Amino acid sequence: MNLEARVTDLESRLAFQDDTIQALNDVLVEQQRVVERLQLQMAALLKRQEDMAGQFESFEEEAPPPHY
Repeated sequence: MNLEARVTDLESRLAFQDDTIQALNDVLVEQQRVVERLQLQMAALLKRQEDMAGQFESFEEEAPPPHY
C-alpha cells in the first residue's frame, strides 16, 4: 500500500471517528437532560411523600375518643 493510500485511509477513519464521537456526545447530552429531569421529579415525589406522611402522623397522635 503506498503512502497516499494510507493517508487517505487514515483521513477516512478520522472522519468516521469524528462523526461517531459527535453522535455519542449528542446521546450523552440528551441522557444527562433526562437524568436531571428524573432527579427533579424524584425530589418532588419525595417532598410530596414527606408532606403526606406528616399529615398521617397528625392523625395518629390524636388521643382515642373517650368511649374507648
